[in-house]
Amino acid sequence: MAAPADVLADTGALLAYLDRADRWHQRCREAFAELRLPLATSTAVLTELFHLVGDSVRENDAAWRFIRSGAITLLSIAEHELAEIETLMRKYRDRPMDFADATLVYLAQRESISTVFTVDTNDFETYRIAGRKRFRIAPAR
Repeated sequence: MAAPADVLADTGALLAYLDRADRWHQRCREAFAELRLPLATSTAVLTELFHLVGDSVRENDAAWRFIRSGAITLLSIAEHELAEIETLMRKYRDRPMDFADATLVYLAQRESISTVFTVDTNDFETYRIAGRKRFRIAPAR
């Protein structure tokens, strides 16, 4: 059995990791190499990833290869947990917090994970786990 995940993965970092043309690619590759796998994420993040990858067969194939590699584990969110995600989105309405980010902040609290693999540093520097704890962000600024 694999060790539980201790890092959450956000859409932008996954996209940058997979896309050599992305300005964050090298930094994300370097940060990823230092992280313990698997990274945890939500279906909302994967939905965003495939939306942004679009119709490119090559990019879709690369995303699927990455997901099937075991580098990512998907954490489920039950319907009864959605109210807490809505509360987070309302709390950070001024950002605004999107649904995918809200799922990650919620999962951070539920799973006691404080590191996030993201390029959205401004947002994740603002978000708090359980209203208090700051995220450790990889790659660091």
